[in-house]
Amino acid sequence: MSTTEAEEEQGPPEPAYPNSATWVAKWLCPNLEREIKRTFEWCPQWWDHPEAVQRLEALWRAWEFLRLDPGIGMSTWWVDHADAHLALLCNPDIGPFGHCHTTHGRDVAALRATEPPDDWPHWATEPGSKSAPPRPRTSEHNAEGRPREPITSDGRAQHG
Repeated sequence: MSTTEAEEEQGPPEPAYPNSATWVAKWLCPNLEREIKRTFEWCPQWWDHPEAVQRLEALWRAWEFLRLDPGIGMSTWWVDHADAHLALLCNPDIGPFGHCHTTHGRDVAALRATEPPDDWPHWATEPGSKSAPPRPRTSEHNAEGRPREPITSDGRAQHG
């Protein structure tokens, strides 16, 4: 029996940590050496920030997969996953922990979204959709894809 066949019979390996919360507490936090100051923000109540939950869950899943790679798996995890997510999460200006410098805070409202119209271009989210993607827009075209009217030196549209 080949190694691949033996691995298939065993199924996927057990995760090192049962969930992202345990992984954050027992692996991520002990392995990060950062000074908390206005250039790097961490919130011990990370689980109360929806974006942080999603990003840390993704980091944990990638870590669980890449830890099994005996070659460059962990380097890949740090460079391609951790560095990017942590830079955003812990950015005091734009990250979700930016309001938690001295105390936990969530005084920023979630972004709003409205329902798309019925004729919304579903090609963007539905695999195998036969709808055509939109024409590329340039600065010469308006939001509807029509050519913009030339602008005069005083900033008004030149009707021609």
